[in-house]
Amino acid sequence: MRHVLAAVAAAAAVAVLAAGPAQATEYSSALKVKGVQYDAPGRDSNRCSGGNTKDEYLTIKNYSRTKTVNLKGYVVKDAAGNKFTFPSSHKLQPGDYVKLRGGKGTDSDARNVVYRQNCNFIWNNDKDTIYLVKPTGARADVHSYTKRANDPDGNGYINYHG
Repeated sequence: MRHVLAAVAAAAAVAVLAAGPAQATEYSSALKVKGVQYDAPGRDSNRCSGGNTKDEYLTIKNYSRTKTVNLKGYVVKDAAGNKFTFPSSHKLQPGDYVKLRGGKGTDSDARNVVYRQNCNFIWNNDKDTIYLVKPTGARADVHSYTKRANDPDGNGYINYHG
C-alpha cells in the first residue's frame, strides 16, 4: 500500500509541475522591458491638456554591460496593434534606461524620457501584451499581463526585468 501511495504522490507531483505556469520566452536582446505603468494613477483622461496619459509609461533598459544601443527604429506595440516607433536617435549606454511616456512633451536624453506624442492610452488597464521589436523586425522582448495575476498590490505597475 505504501508503494501505491508513493507512486500516486509522485505522479501528482509530476502533473503539478507539468501544469505549472508557462514561462515567457527569453530573448537575447540587450534591450528589455524593465516595467510598465499600465494604469496611470487617477481617473483616465486622454485630453492632451490636463489629461494623465503622461503617467502611463513603459521603461526600457539596456541590460548589456558593454554595448550601447540606439533606439531609432525600435517599435513598441500592444496586442491590438497600437504602436510607437522610435523616430530618432536615442542612445542607451550599458545599464541606462528610457521611459516611453504617453502624451506630448519634449524628448530628453538627460531625463531619460521619450514621449509618444499621442494623448491616447496604449496599455489596457485589465490585460494586454507588450512587444518590443528590433528595427530588423525580430522580437527583443514580449510580456503579457493581467491586472489580476500580475499586479497583486493593484498600483498599476508591473516590474519585469528588475
